[in-house]
Formats: sequence, C-alpha cells, structure tokens
Amino acid sequence: MSEQPDELQKLAAIATDLGLSADMRVKATELLGRIGSREALLVLLELVANEKLVAEERDAALRQARVIIRSGR
Repeated sequence: MSEQPDELQKLAAIATDLGLSADMRVKATELLGRIGSREALLVLLELVANEKLVAEERDAALRQARVIIRSGR
C-alpha cells in the first residue's frame, strides 16, 4: 500500500518540475490518469489548480481527471 502513495508523489513531482521537458511532465500526468485511483484523482486536481504550470499541462491533467471520474473508480 505504501508504494502507491510514493509513486503518486514521484509522478506529481515530475509533473510539476519546470526544469524537465513539457513532454516528460505530460507523460507523468498521463501515468497518474492510468493509475486511476481516488488518490491519483486528487493529485491530478492539484495539478489543475497549479497556476505555475502551462495551460496545456493543466488541461491534460483535467482530461485525465475526467477519465477517472467517468470510469467510476
């Protein structure tokens, strides 16, 4: 159980690290969406609210959050 929160924290750190390429940050966001848990949804919503991220990256996080919500997990 403790592995998943660690993984979520690592992916969130990658998704918000402006020193990394935009492609790498978006891939981290997509991986959060694939996890599909409630915790991943909360992380994605935090990314959506992060005003430091580029609008396209925030939109990608929102799309992934919608996928989780629609799946009913």
